[in-house]
Amino acid sequence: MAAAVPEARQFARNVARRWVLPEDPTATLSLVVSELVTNAVLHSGSEDVTTLIVFDGLDVTVEVTDSGQWLERGSHRRVAQDEHAVFGRGLDLVRACTSWCTIASSGAGTRVVARLTVAEP
Repeated sequence: MAAAVPEARQFARNVARRWVLPEDPTATLSLVVSELVTNAVLHSGSEDVTTLIVFDGLDVTVEVTDSGQWLERGSHRRVAQDEHAVFGRGLDLVRACTSWCTIASSGAGTRVVARLTVAEP
């Protein structure tokens, strides 16, 4: 399952190149996909993670879904407690890089959708 993260990151880079996106949005898209897939892998307990990336000419929408259940933080898990922490900021980072991000969790799994503006209207 851990292999899903680099595979999803490469998938994001490949589709961005296919759409001829500039380097900055491509790097941001790769980061967003990486963080969202990492969260699904680490915290859902799901056997599968799906990544959908759509570009409408202005915005890139990223959707990451899993079929697991949100796992509560264990005491062993590192959490961002100060500005120098290395872990625990994935969703904060995604929100800072995107124009919006929503999370929907249900008995069927979790769906996270984020939108990244890459071109001016």
